[in-house]
Amino acid sequence: MTNSISDIHLADVLLVTGSNTTEAHPVISLEMKKAVRKRGAKLILIDPREIELSNFAAIHLRPRSGTDIALLNAMTHVIIADGLAKKDFIEARTENFDALADAVKDCTPQWAEDITGIPAEMIVEAAHVYGQARSAAIFWAMGITQSSHGTDNVQALANLALLTGNFGKPGSGVNPLRGQNNVQGACDMGGLPNVLTGYQSVTDESIRVKFETAWKSSVKIPAKPGLTVTELMNGALNGSIKALYIMGENPFLSDPNMNHVREALHALEFLVVQDIFLNETAQLADVVLPATSFAEKEGTFTNTERRIQRVRAALPIKGEARRDLDIICDLGERIAKRINGFGKRIYEADVIHSVMDWNYTDASAVWDEIAALTPTMSGISYERLDRAGIQWPCPTANHPGTPILHKEKFTRGLGRFTPLIFREPVENPDDEYPFVLNTGRVLQHWHGGTISRRSAGLNWVVPEGEIQINADDGVELGIATGDTIRVSSRRGEAIGKARLTDKLPRGMVFMNFHFAEMPTNALTNDAVDPVAKIPEYKVAAVKIERV
Repeated sequence: MTNSISDIHLADVLLVTGSNTTEAHPVISLEMKKAVRKRGAKLILIDPREIELSNFAAIHLRPRSGTDIALLNAMTHVIIADGLAKKDFIEARTENFDALADAVKDCTPQWAEDITGIPAEMIVEAAHVYGQARSAAIFWAMGITQSSHGTDNVQALANLALLTGNFGKPGSGVNPLRGQNNVQGACDMGGLPNVLTGYQSVTDESIRVKFETAWKSSVKIPAKPGLTVTELMNGALNGSIKALYIMGENPFLSDPNMNHVREALHALEFLVVQDIFLNETAQLADVVLPATSFAEKEGTFTNTERRIQRVRAALPIKGEARRDLDIICDLGERIAKRINGFGKRIYEADVIHSVMDWNYTDASAVWDEIAALTPTMSGISYERLDRAGIQWPCPTANHPGTPILHKEKFTRGLGRFTPLIFREPVENPDDEYPFVLNTGRVLQHWHGGTISRRSAGLNWVVPEGEIQINADDGVELGIATGDTIRVSSRRGEAIGKARLTDKLPRGMVFMNFHFAEMPTNALTNDAVDPVAKIPEYKVAAVKIERV
């Protein structure tokens, strides 16, 4: 997030898209509701479904799935054509405006209505409400990013914020709501295939040398970015990936096109899973390393507003489980010894030496190394985190942290407008598969259900998955609530109980993905965004039949 959760109430307008916020981010949704109820903020909601936030929305736009760019380009067109663009901000802090204006000159509200199904006058109204606000904040989640054009979707939202000067001030900005606990922290720590900590690119030789020197290792950091999750699965199938080490993740259930994932995992020569439960992926592993939960170890989490916070052990470790840090360090030390011990015999022409010290005393020693190598976090210490969480960037020990990004300038200097062209999803409904599948979460369960489904209370509230279909579609198909139905796509099928509802548009099916016995991701499409390589979970063509 460019801004902070605490300044949501300062926004005159909240634009929420691709996020069922009350179900997936309930704390943030409370701040949004208070902004509407107590501060008079106007909420523009973009979602094909009727969700709880619909009750708080001044404008609810319900586009056809996968048509986000058409809608956002049309709003951009209206803001420019009707003189709502902030010219002073554009001239002082942005570049490439003329290219954007040219790209959207034909993206009229009527053009967008024909594509999205949203009445042109509603598009105009939304553009005016957003464009005339003193401060407007945009929020999105995986309904925007989990698309074959997810990068374009995010850039289109950034175009709106640049166009109206909604950066660098309270109650504004572009604010992705991260999908899982500490996913922000995982990315910050280099849990991406193209960066090291703090988003320092692996393609930069000076960055690689800095880390190699600090780690006292002659093993070179690859200059070429690695593979994403979907690319790893493809690599397992084509034989280029021989082994996987999976920590705290259940791709068998949560990755798209489950049958493809199953085949990929079986094709591996060696699979290691490090987790706290024997989930569906772990059951396929050659080796399972029993780890500990957050409540049994020390460390840090970073939340969606970039706030780094201490985590402290509240429970003793049980049985043979070990902290992730201990497992990784022990494994690293053994591998280093093996390479050094046998390197000369195996690699006579290229002896590999590593004298890296794997003996970290505790989690704070790891953090000290992170801070020393990461400019955006170099001012953060465990001593400071003992007092309160700190939002990066925090470059010095006396820096207070950064609640709002881009106040005076952007990281790259000028904010750049990105001209975008509307593209259809990879797979639209047709005669054989006439419905579009949308996927998401329910409040009571989380992700693959590995943890939440072990709660008796949560299972009592939501004991099984359901397949939501429009009530009129159900009548037409002869299906009633409670009937067992089969949903099929070109990749697989899932069986569950139907629930008829008026909250979905006709032609849409909605399923959550928490239940292994109703494997939603057997249906989803593993086509990916060409830049971010994120799969298109949110649009897949399916058919429905009674069982």
